Amino acid sequence: MRSGTEHARAALAPTRTAPGSARGGAGHPGQSALVADDLVAALRKGPFHVALRAAISVRGLPLHRVQHHLASHGVKVGVTSLSYWQQGARRPQRPESLRAVSALEQVLELPADSLLRLLSPGGTHADSERPATRSYRSLMEVAGAVESLLGELESPLDGGLHTVGHHERVRIGAEREMLGRDSHHVVRAHREGIDRYVAIHHGDPGCAPERVVVHALENCRTGRVRWHAPTGVLVAELLFDARLRAGETHVFRYGFDDGTAGPSAEYVRGFSFTGGQYVLQVRFAEEALPVRCHRFAQRSATSARVAREELTLSGRHRSVHLVEPQVRAGILGIGWDWD
Repeated sequence: MRSGTEHARAALAPTRTAPGSARGGAGHPGQSALVADDLVAALRKGPFHVALRAAISVRGLPLHRVQHHLASHGVKVGVTSLSYWQQGARRPQRPESLRAVSALEQVLELPADSLLRLLSPGGTHADSERPATRSYRSLMEVAGAVESLLGELESPLDGGLHTVGHHERVRIGAEREMLGRDSHHVVRAHREGIDRYVAIHHGDPGCAPERVVVHALENCRTGRVRWHAPTGVLVAELLFDARLRAGETHVFRYGFDDGTAGPSAEYVRGFSFTGGQYVLQVRFAEEALPVRCHRFAQRSATSARVAREELTLSGRHRSVHLVEPQVRAGILGIGWDWD
């Protein structure tokens, strides 16, 4: 069984342009020039949401007027989506969203591709507090399905959280199937306003993701759930009760009940970010004990497995585990042989 990387995203309430802050407003005489300078700097350095917010402010348009102008270009975007984009709560990714950004450049009288450039890989400067990161495509064989599901939720690939500590327990049943898993997770926000975590579950061959049950066990609530049946991938929002400031931590527990696939031979976790402690424990039913267990690591989903090490199965507790005090971006896992 494989489980992809996980991430969180922000969701902020819609906001309005402050009176007097837009071009032609009643603010301080030098305010418009200062805002225009901010726009030039934001278009040069990013990030996208800061540049968009500055452009809307300079143009002096409330969001409902921006929406109206976009409609005249044949583009339909909700006011809430525009607000999320300018707050950094969501990031345009789908083709129709990118077409809307291109139209925004015309509506806001910006140079062509000046906003789109900030959405491309390497188009913005990363936060100084964000750890080094890996892409989904380097970590998962089903990255395309994952990215498509995240696109449906308009979730950024970098969800704004990284792991401080993660203790994960996997349960293998009497038919050698992966019954489920649960996580005790400690995360830290490296961006403002994060209020949810998107967990990714990738079942064994034959998994029916529509039958997988998501459990929000502590300090979170289940939000939207999406799946891709051909690959056995499911993504689930886990909602927090408060928005985190950059640097704040959150502790929560969640789990997945599966049991829909055939025999399981391994559990794999991909890490987008470097740093944090990870503990993985796999427990087997008394009626189905493997003959051998081992841990392994990979730099990417297509690279060779390295750091292979045999693990001793505890007779009394019928479990094996690994502890990684400081994970590196890449893949860790435990595999086992039945015969």
